[in-house]
Amino acid sequence: MSSFNILSIAGTDPSGGAGIQADLKAFSALGGYGMSVVTALVAQTTTGVAEVHRVPPEFITRQLDVLLEDVRADAVKIGMLADTEVIDAVAEALDAHRPPHVVLDPVMVAKSGDRLLAADAIGAVRARLLPRADLITPNLPEAAELLGVEEAVDTAGMEHQARGLLDLGARRVLIKGGHLDTAESTDLLVEPGRPAVPFTAPRVATKNTHGTGCTLSSAIAALLPQRDGCADAVRDAKEYLTEALRRADDLDVGAGKGPVHHFHAWW
Repeated sequence: MSSFNILSIAGTDPSGGAGIQADLKAFSALGGYGMSVVTALVAQTTTGVAEVHRVPPEFITRQLDVLLEDVRADAVKIGMLADTEVIDAVAEALDAHRPPHVVLDPVMVAKSGDRLLAADAIGAVRARLLPRADLITPNLPEAAELLGVEEAVDTAGMEHQARGLLDLGARRVLIKGGHLDTAESTDLLVEPGRPAVPFTAPRVATKNTHGTGCTLSSAIAALLPQRDGCADAVRDAKEYLTEALRRADDLDVGAGKGPVHHFHAWW
């Protein structure tokens, strides 16, 4: 196959650092043809979220059906879904269209601390989306919320929580250790019946971390059809994100936590 079509199902970010805008940049940077279905219109910048306008679930279904009846999706990345009705619409579309790779980034809270998923929708993520995703990519607060426990404080706790998510129906878990207070940033890929695989990179000294979770999950989605396995896609995606963080200060975007540099290899 000469090209790969990668779909983002997520909310927007007018500042371009997170959400669908970040996903499309990462897809393009890594050789994927980017497509998008909008779940929420989010008025946000590098300093925070001002307002969220949810797209009606029936229109999300319409976007997905019209697109996927025409265009092959080689991988799907799922980001912000806002509430239970939107989650149900996306789950039904996954069942109807059966894309070969599904990466779920269980977006709950923005970097600014603003909530992007209704608290009463966490159960729907567990029941409706975890079993339908080939890989989920929670950070430590998201993993804790999905499990209803305290956040992990070390890599042993991370692996324990990742295996707890497998018990809830997840097929593979990449639990991200960015919130740990350590010299290196370690993520763990955990699959049933296999040892955890660590992916470690030095921490980058920058305040410009807006959209890191969106960027990593979309990079993995773009690479899954292009690599021999999930671990290879995760390794290369983390290397891409690490360099995007290293080059983040080359940009001058906003007064808050700016974006990573998605196109660091080009300019």
